[in-house]
Amino acid sequence: MAKRTPDIDEATRAARIPKKAYEDELLRLQTELVAMQAWLRESGNRLLVLFEGRDAAGKGGTISRVSQYLNPRFARTVALPAPTERERGQWYFQRYIQHLPTAGEAVLFDRSWYNRAGVERVMGFCTEDEYRRFMHQCPLFERMLVEDGILVRKYWFSVSDAEQQRRFESRLTDPLRRWKLSPMDVESIARWEDYSRAKDEMFVHTDIPEAPWHVVESDDKRAARLNMIAHLLSSVPYEQISEPNLALPKRPKSSGYKRPPRDAQRFVPDHTASLTN
Repeated sequence: MAKRTPDIDEATRAARIPKKAYEDELLRLQTELVAMQAWLRESGNRLLVLFEGRDAAGKGGTISRVSQYLNPRFARTVALPAPTERERGQWYFQRYIQHLPTAGEAVLFDRSWYNRAGVERVMGFCTEDEYRRFMHQCPLFERMLVEDGILVRKYWFSVSDAEQQRRFESRLTDPLRRWKLSPMDVESIARWEDYSRAKDEMFVHTDIPEAPWHVVESDDKRAARLNMIAHLLSSVPYEQISEPNLALPKRPKSSGYKRPPRDAQRFVPDHTASLTN
């Protein structure tokens, strides 16, 4: 396997939280996330978390840590592909509405309707009228969500151009992560300032009191994950929910059941045996 390019420069690596301390705190925060989910289920509250930011800013890895121990029946990650022809003929927000959380759910958007203010704006995938309409409607739309009781949290993952370049180079040479580098990502290098201007204008119009933006500095992925999760937990008024007392029953005595012979079933080959010979 090709050697990976380091994710961060040496100065950042030296300053970041030690791995053991990071893992301990991450586990503590993930335990609190499980408690928060129990509160959502019990109270019927709805949580919507939007993850936005630069390409290779660490959104996906953070989402994985947030959802790692949550019950997937009540915590969904939404990462929509490019809109279909039918969806392009709909009201812009329509395709996202069907993925909003219901009572007791948490929904994590790995990119969201803010595609229009970012990649669509920069790459010319929307018209000027569509862009201006989005900037006008987005705050209204989000206020409606909040007024209906949905807990809306918006995070922007910020990464430096040098660190983004390092991560792109790492993806380019790593066969396990090569799929994460798309032609659109490569194009974003040449359009760094265009994306910066688009983000700044987006904040001007959509950083509203009801649903403010929170910036996560993510050159250090460990710090970014801990900081984002800690902030999310601090912003949700969850309470500890008492879990029901469960006890495992004693196994009943056998009633004479016998398993069928092994040759009556198909077993997967023992691949691990070849590793120990």
